[in-house]
Amino acid sequence: MGDSDRLRLVIVIGSIRQGRFGPVAAEWLASRARLRQDFDVDVIDLATAWLPDVMSSEPGARKPQAVLDLAPWLAAADAFAVVTPEYKQSFPASLKNAIDWYDEEWRAKPVAFVSYGGASSGLCAVAQLRQVFAEAHAITVQETVSFHDYWDCFDSEGRPIDSEAGEKAALVMLDRLGWWARAMRRARAAEPYAPTGDLCERK
Repeated sequence: MGDSDRLRLVIVIGSIRQGRFGPVAAEWLASRARLRQDFDVDVIDLATAWLPDVMSSEPGARKPQAVLDLAPWLAAADAFAVVTPEYKQSFPASLKNAIDWYDEEWRAKPVAFVSYGGASSGLCAVAQLRQVFAEAHAITVQETVSFHDYWDCFDSEGRPIDSEAGEKAALVMLDRLGWWARAMRRARAAEPYAPTGDLCERK
């Protein structure tokens, strides 16, 4: 596989809380993805992106510098993997904020999820994120990686205790993410993606 055929996978750490588990899960997934021949991997930590949480209501208002700085990294992605905890049966406000700051960067690209939590494994957060990303015109893949009672899933070195189950789930998810990323990249190259409003304006 040539360099031009490789896919850029951006892993987004959604939580910004102190003591969060997200970086451990993200680095584990990144290490799995970097073993593959089809992905180049970037990890974006929203805790260090410093995206502001106040948006202007003025159409065409210039976006803050932190938003502009992150935009090229998202725009260059062929696929995303979002690492999210579950807070009160939903996902972090920091993650919703990051989604809302961008438009074209998400469109017609696949998104996978790595979730963690207690009894629900973070899957309530994933269910809601699927609806949010649908409104952003992204494609969410069915396969996920989820960690039930995540504090018991990894050792002190950040390695999964049940490595076989985690490896299998990651392999299936990354395979599916790669399929969609290749398909959507070909589709975008053949015809730039336009949301419904843009299509109406052309008529």
